[in-house]
Amino acid sequence: MDSYFTYTNGTCEGCLKVGFTETGLSQHLRRSKRSTLCLAYYDRYIASLAQPPSTASSRSQSPSPQAAASPPTPLPLFDPDLDLEMMDDDDKDEEYIEHFESDSEDGGFTDLEDDWEPEPEPQGHVGGGGSTASHVRNTDAYFGPSVSPEARRAAEERAAGSVLSQTTSAAQNDDGNANIYAPFVLQMDREIAKWAKLHGPGSTAFSDLLGIDGVRKRLDISYSSSIQLNAIIDDHLPTRPQFSRHEVIVGEEAFEFYARDPIECIKALFADPEFLDDLVFQPERHYLDKAKKVRAYHDMHTAKWWWKRQRKATVIPIIISSDKTQLTTFHGKVAYPVYITIGNLPKHIRRKPSRQGQILLAYLPSTKLDHITNKAARRRMLANLFHQCMAYILKPLEVAGRDGVEIRTADGAIRRGHPIFATFVGDYPEQLLVTCIKTGWCPTCPADKHGCGDVDSALPPREVAPIISALNTIQDGGTAFTKACAEAHIRPIQRPFWKTLPFLNIYATIVPDILHQLHQGVIKHLVSWLRSVYGDHEIDARCRRLPPNHNVRLFMKGLSPLSRVTGTEHDQIARILLGLIIDIRLPHNRSPAKLLHAVRALLDFLHISQYPLHTSETLDLLEDALQAFHDCKDVFVDLGIREHFDFPKLHSLGHYRFYIEAFGTTDNYNTAYTERLHIDYTKDAYRASNRKDEYPQMTTWLDRRERVMQHDRLVKRRLQGWRTAGPPCSPSRPLPLLVYPRVHKMSVHPSAGGVTLDMLHMHYGAVNFEAALARYVITRRNPTATRMQIENAVHSFYPPLKWSVFHRIKFTHRDPFTQGVSKDEIVDSIHAQPARRDKHNDDTEGSHACNSSVVGRIRCVFTIPPAYLDKWFTPETRPKAGSHFAYIDWFTPFPKEPGRHHGLYRISPLHRNNEQQSSIVPVDDIWHSIHLFPVFGPIANREWKSSTVLDQASQFYVNPFSSRFMYTSLY
Repeated sequence: MDSYFTYTNGTCEGCLKVGFTETGLSQHLRRSKRSTLCLAYYDRYIASLAQPPSTASSRSQSPSPQAAASPPTPLPLFDPDLDLEMMDDDDKDEEYIEHFESDSEDGGFTDLEDDWEPEPEPQGHVGGGGSTASHVRNTDAYFGPSVSPEARRAAEERAAGSVLSQTTSAAQNDDGNANIYAPFVLQMDREIAKWAKLHGPGSTAFSDLLGIDGVRKRLDISYSSSIQLNAIIDDHLPTRPQFSRHEVIVGEEAFEFYARDPIECIKALFADPEFLDDLVFQPERHYLDKAKKVRAYHDMHTAKWWWKRQRKATVIPIIISSDKTQLTTFHGKVAYPVYITIGNLPKHIRRKPSRQGQILLAYLPSTKLDHITNKAARRRMLANLFHQCMAYILKPLEVAGRDGVEIRTADGAIRRGHPIFATFVGDYPEQLLVTCIKTGWCPTCPADKHGCGDVDSALPPREVAPIISALNTIQDGGTAFTKACAEAHIRPIQRPFWKTLPFLNIYATIVPDILHQLHQGVIKHLVSWLRSVYGDHEIDARCRRLPPNHNVRLFMKGLSPLSRVTGTEHDQIARILLGLIIDIRLPHNRSPAKLLHAVRALLDFLHISQYPLHTSETLDLLEDALQAFHDCKDVFVDLGIREHFDFPKLHSLGHYRFYIEAFGTTDNYNTAYTERLHIDYTKDAYRASNRKDEYPQMTTWLDRRERVMQHDRLVKRRLQGWRTAGPPCSPSRPLPLLVYPRVHKMSVHPSAGGVTLDMLHMHYGAVNFEAALARYVITRRNPTATRMQIENAVHSFYPPLKWSVFHRIKFTHRDPFTQGVSKDEIVDSIHAQPARRDKHNDDTEGSHACNSSVVGRIRCVFTIPPAYLDKWFTPETRPKAGSHFAYIDWFTPFPKEPGRHHGLYRISPLHRNNEQQSSIVPVDDIWHSIHLFPVFGPIANREWKSSTVLDQASQFYVNPFSSRFMYTSLY
C-alpha cells in the first residue's frame, strides 16, 4: 500500500468512483493526470505526510537574539557612504531649481538641512540599506479527510488567527511543517476564494453555489458561504490602508467622499516585499560617454528635480493623478478617482496595473451641482469643492514633507524620508483645475493666450509667490480678491490644496501627457486639417489599398466613418498618415513641400517624445522637429484651414524638454496608464455593486480584492522560498533601451506539408524557386565558384518534388523588467501564405522583411529535408538541422538620400533583364518586418486592393513610423 493515501472502502474521495482495490486506488490516483479533484485528493495526502526540506533558506531563519533585541535604527533614504557624483553649482542649475521651489513662507530647506544629519547604519546591515528583520512563523499544517472534525476546526481557527508574514520566505513551524496558504487550510480554498473575489459572480450567487447539496463536500473547502469567506478575508488577509468616509457641505447640500491616508499609502508601498529589490533611495546621473557630456534621462531618479532636492533633503517624490471616468454608458454616471504613487518605484512598476504600484487614494464627489442655475457660479463651486477635498486628503503631507516621517521597508529597516509633491498627472481640464488657471492659458508658464502658438512662446514656469499673494487678498474682501485673481490670470479659488504644501511650485509639476496632448490633441488636429485639405474621398480610397503589416492597423473603410476616435486609433492613424498624402495634389496646384515638411516634423516629434531613454542629443532632435513644424505651419493658414495656432496643446510641446530633464521620460507620467486603472479600481468595482449607494460597496469590494491579490503574491513568495535554498538575488536595474533585442521563433510543425513545386510557383509566388535554391546550395558548398560556374551547375540541380513550408515568422523579446520568469512577447511577425479568396483578398498576401541594407518580399519559408542536407553539403558547409530558409523577391537598395520634403526612402522591385531577382536566405538573417506605402500618384488606382497592391504597384515608400524599431533603424 502506498504511504501517501489511505484505502477507504475502495472509494476515490476525489471523483467518488468506487470498487477499487488498494493497488487499484493507488494506480488510479497516480494516473489521474486530468482530474483536478483526484489530483487535489492525492496532493492533500502528500502534503499531510511529506517532510519539509532539510535546509531552510537563509532568509527564512529567525534573527539572532542580539539582532532581535536592538530595534532598527532610522536610516536616511540615501546611503551617506555612497560615492555619487555631485552636480556642479553652475548658474544654469541654480536657475533651474528656482522653478520648482515655492517662495512662500513654507518654502526653503535651511532649517531642515541644518537640523538633519544621516544617522549611522544599524548592526545587521544587509546590502545597501541596513536591516534587522524578524519573521513571524506560521503554525499550520495540511490536514486530510482522515483528521477528525474537531481537529480540523481547531486547525482552521489557528490558521484564521495566525499573523501572515510579509517576507519572501515560506512560513514554517519549528517542527518543520508549513501551511503556505494560511489562513486557508488547502490550496483549493485559496484558489476558489481568489476566483470568487477576482473573477467570480456576485456574493449571493457564490453563496447559492456553496449551498447546493454536495457541492461544498465535493470541493472540501473550509467556508460554506460568501459571508464566511468575506470574514476570513477581512480579518486575516494582509491589507492596504482602509478607506474612511468624509462629508463636505456645499450650498447647504452635503456630499460624501472616501479617502485613504496618503502617508499610510506611502508606507504600504515601501513595505511591500514585491518592491524591496526595486526601490530607489537616491538620485543618479547617467552618461553615455566617458567625458560625461551626453547625459541620459529615463526614470525619475535620473532627472534633475530629484538630484537638486536630494542635496537639500531626502525626498519621497509623490505623484498624484486624477480624472473623471464614466461608470455607465447611457445614464451619465461618473466617478472621480484620485491615484497616488511614489517616484521611488521605477517606471516599469508604476505603469503596470498588475504590479499594484499605484494606489487608489480617494473617490472625490462627482456631483454636477445642478441645483445651482448660474453656470459661472457652478464652475466656481465645483472648483472650490475639488480643492477643499484635496486639501483635506493631502493635509498629512504638510508636516511629513517638512519634518519627515519614518518609513519601514520590507527588510525591516526604518528610514526617514520627506514625502514631497513632485508631479501631477492629468489631462488639460484637470491641469487647469489643479493650477486654478483659466481656460485657454498654459497651466505651466505665463505665456499670453493670444500668442502661444509661436515656437518661442514656451517660458519658464510661473512663480508661485505672486499667485499666493493674489490668493491672500481674500482677506480684503470679495471685490479685491476677484480683481487680484483676474490680474494674475487665475480663478478665484478660496483655498487651493497646494497652497500650504511645502517645497512646491505647482506650476512646475504639470508634466506632459502623450495621450491627451499628442494623440488626442495635436495629431487629432492634424488629421482634421489634412482631411479638410485633401477631402475624405481620396484619403479613404488610399486607406483601403495599403498593404498589411503586423504593427499597422488597416482602416478598410477609411478614416471618415470613424467616430469618437480613441488615442490608440490616433496612434495607428499617425503611422500611415504621411503615406496617405505624399502624392495628392493641393488645390490650385500649390507646392506640397511645406505641407509635407510640417506633417513629417510633427510625426517625428511624436515618435521622439515617446523614447523610453533620452539623451541631450535626442532632446536636440526633439526641439529640431518642433522648430521644423513652426517654420512650415503657415501653409495651413495659406490653405484657409487655420487662422492661428494659439491653442494650449500645441504650445505645451515647447515644455517637453524642460520636463523630461526635470522628471524623466514621458512614460513616467502618461495618463494612458491611469486610464487603464479606471477599469480595475472604478468600473469593475461599480459593476460589483447594486448601483445604489455604491461607494461604500465599491470601497469594500476594492479592499477585499486588494487583500486577495496581496495574499496571492505572498503565497507565490512562500512557494519560491520553499522551493529554493538561499535568499533571492537582488536583480540589477538594466537601462531602458529604445528597442529591445529580438529573436526568431518558428512553429515546431510546418504549416503545410507535401507542397509541390508547382504549388510553390502558383500559390506562393516563388516562380524561380529551383534556380534560387540551386544558387544558394552551390554558393554555400563552394564559396569561390564564379558566376559562370554557378549558372552552369544550376541546370543539373534537381530539388525534391515536395516541401514542408511555414506561413509565419515570429519575432519575440523578453521584457527585462517583467516580474518573475519573463515570457516571450511577440513584437513582430511576417506572414508568407498562399493565395486565398475572401471579400478583401483574392491574391497572395504579401509580407516583407529587411536587413540593414536591403528590402525583400518573403514568398515562402521552408526547411531542407535532412537527407538532402547530407547530399548537398559537406560537413563543414552543412547548415544546422532544422534551419529555416526563406525565398525572397528583392527590392532595389535604399537610395543615398531620402525624399527631400517627406524624408521617406523610395524603392521598387529589383528586376534584371525583365526578371524579378530572387534568392534563398536563412531566416536568421531577416531583421524585422517592414511596411511599404505604394506610390499612388495623384489619384489612387481603384483596381488596387490591399492584398494585391504589392504585385500591382511598381514603386513604394518605406514607412518609418510602423514601429519604434523601424523608426530608430532608419533614422
